[in-house]
Amino acid sequence: MDHRKMSNRVLLALMGSAILATSAHGGVVVRAPAGAVEGQVSEGVVSFKGLPYAQPPVGEGRWRAPQPIAPWDGVRDASQFGAACIQPISRPGSIYASPLEKIDEDCLFLNIWAPEKAEKAPVIVWIHGGSLVTGAGHEAMYDGNTLASRDAVVVTINYRLGVLGYMAHPELSAENPQNISGNYGLLDQVRALEWVRDNIAAFGGDPENVTIAGESAGALSVMYLMATPKARGLFHKAILQSAYMISTPELRGSTHGELPAEEGGRLLGEKLGRDLAGLRAMDANELTLAAIANAFGPWGAVDGEILTRQLVDTFDRGEQAQVPVLAGYNEGEIRTLRFLAPLPPKSADDYEKAIRARYGDLADEFLRLNPSADMAESVQTSVRDMLYGWTAHRLVKKQTATGQQGFLYYFDHAYPSATAAGLEAFHAAEIPYVFGTFDRTPVMWPRPKVTVAEGRISEALGDYWVSFARSGEPASNNGPQWPAYGTDKSYLLIGDELSVGRDQAPGMYELNEEVVCRRIQQGGIPWNWNVGLWAPEGVNGSCK
Repeated sequence: MDHRKMSNRVLLALMGSAILATSAHGGVVVRAPAGAVEGQVSEGVVSFKGLPYAQPPVGEGRWRAPQPIAPWDGVRDASQFGAACIQPISRPGSIYASPLEKIDEDCLFLNIWAPEKAEKAPVIVWIHGGSLVTGAGHEAMYDGNTLASRDAVVVTINYRLGVLGYMAHPELSAENPQNISGNYGLLDQVRALEWVRDNIAAFGGDPENVTIAGESAGALSVMYLMATPKARGLFHKAILQSAYMISTPELRGSTHGELPAEEGGRLLGEKLGRDLAGLRAMDANELTLAAIANAFGPWGAVDGEILTRQLVDTFDRGEQAQVPVLAGYNEGEIRTLRFLAPLPPKSADDYEKAIRARYGDLADEFLRLNPSADMAESVQTSVRDMLYGWTAHRLVKKQTATGQQGFLYYFDHAYPSATAAGLEAFHAAEIPYVFGTFDRTPVMWPRPKVTVAEGRISEALGDYWVSFARSGEPASNNGPQWPAYGTDKSYLLIGDELSVGRDQAPGMYELNEEVVCRRIQQGGIPWNWNVGLWAPEGVNGSCK
């Protein structure tokens, strides 16, 4: 056994709940194995901001696995957030743009919100979205105060992004005894969970009851964590909001048509005229922007060690973490992500001809689900269903098949400002309802008004999420009993009211599952992005 970990756990057991002390200027001091830290109290919740969970990944640490940080001396002031990881400035006009005061390569920080008298409270570790390119754990919308007030400990984390977080390269693999590279952002997330395991009891959290949660790329990260052996035992439940089970590049092969991850890194270096040493010496901001300009895509890499196989294969084999899951998606996912969908053709006839050429014997079912009568809507819904709907259903189905409980939701709640913007229940619209942060959304975000009706939905979702983290059963006095997906395909419909339904989007999952299965059998083509009018002609074969 690792004697450092053993001593940490013994220390925590001895400390019990007698860990809080009030400082001379009103803060709260916690003495954790990582070191003493002083947080700030607000409405019965103590926040601890900017805690480093690993050594700075700079210099020779760039593109290396995160390393544990030595305990600090003295009492660390935790009143300010740490720097966000290196990333480009958000697109002008984006509703997701959230100004970040400080961005730096030294960015492996986490933040904690805990009730003042917490003891063995459930722990929710939130992983932010942003396409693995942007975002930070301390964005205002992720403020954990309201969730923590429900007697939970909330942790938000940063992790390396873009080229700094996900570049593989032959020279990097040669440095590694396992001859692999890439996945550094994922390894950061694993390291953060190790820090939580070793330290969270000092803040009143239960290290044996940790839920990982995330939205969009954060939910993709949750799937990666469910798949990787490196994270096994570090969490006990999973919440996935708008996850997408895409095909993932292999480190060296190209079974599904993706550019091998090592080749992507090698080509980037070639375009920039630099070897690995030259890439390590580049300014982090300059490198990040150059990678984006050269179409470098940050994804996890199937390397046989950290990610052993494609996510679909891992879940088909039942090799993922055996934990309860709560998963779902939104009605208007693509309304703010229009670049993911093509423009509709000029006529309904052109649309139908194109779909029949691409989907063959599956075209009738595709057109039933995505009819030509409203092509603009159907173009969006077909992409939504392939990326997000199919994934949400697949997650709860596959966990149910392993004997774990799965809970499915469908967020179809539109409020006046979102409707006025033509966005309805857009991608990530559920986040401020879960966190109770209507007043902390990004500047361009269509904010819900604080009304009794909106507050009731927010109260219910916060209750459900924390209840699930506590017991594996989502429950709320502000909403209906939410049954597990089970054999009758139950789900929670989040509309103007909350209600329970059966068999959400009949046929949608089956169609997309068949398409993915055929493409896997065919080989040489990803099953994501190539959807609807962008699909290649001929979805051949049969998986029945």
